[in-house]
Amino acid sequence: MIQFGISTFVWVSPFASNDFSLLYKVADMGYDIIEVAVENKNLIDWQRLDQVARETGLRITISGAFGPDRDISSDDAPIRKNGLDYIVDCLQIAGNMGSPIFTGPVYSAVGKTRIVSADRKRQERNWCLDNLREAGEIARQCGVVIGIEPLNRFETDMINTAEQALSLVHEADHPFLKISLDTFHNNIEEKSIPAAIRAIGRDLLCHVQGNESDRGTPGTGNVDWIDIKAALTDIGYDGAVVIETFGTPSEELAKAASIWRPLANSPDELAIEGLAFYKTLFR
Repeated sequence: MIQFGISTFVWVSPFASNDFSLLYKVADMGYDIIEVAVENKNLIDWQRLDQVARETGLRITISGAFGPDRDISSDDAPIRKNGLDYIVDCLQIAGNMGSPIFTGPVYSAVGKTRIVSADRKRQERNWCLDNLREAGEIARQCGVVIGIEPLNRFETDMINTAEQALSLVHEADHPFLKISLDTFHNNIEEKSIPAAIRAIGRDLLCHVQGNESDRGTPGTGNVDWIDIKAALTDIGYDGAVVIETFGTPSEELAKAASIWRPLANSPDELAIEGLAFYKTLFR
């Protein structure tokens, strides 16, 4: 059965130990999962977070935040290393916290959008692939799947579509590299989100962030939810569906994701109404 989750990004950025009361709120709302966005791992007491998750009965999934210093396709070798080190840290955290996945645009920095030559693009892809394969081995050791998330054209020039993500995953050829979809991005880039879901299939679709066309409350925009549900049912998807939007983004995050206005009356309202919509749609 699909389980429903919500990201810490809905309320806070960056998430830290003094935000742990959020788990009690999310559990009281009726969610199954809290998705912890790791902006700075040192701000979080992971042992205590695990205890609070157990107290509330919430599962944890782990997502990443990829600023310019965490770019595994960068032409700067120290930045590539820093990006890989960050991914490894997140995989180890995910393994320790019982998260089956680590998801995000792991291939590049968010906001990296340029026209480059074919040779330059191939070189960046090769750097990315080398690092992804190395990360895949760490993922195997941790028992965590890396979910490669396509982003829209305004946030990356590397992987925008499910087809491009499939190409990258097939070229990397590692069993712990799969695909995560965010319907906000897909609604911009895909001709048909249901067709994209079916093209990826059950074996490679490891995670879904079910977001609205304006990143507001799910069910209030123009995302084709009925056919998305049908496609997920057709492939036998039984993972998580998680709301990831940004209530109080940091300055860096706001710029990367172009969040310039409130996306709902309040984060709590978005969370409550979004979960009600999920339950109506999927159950």
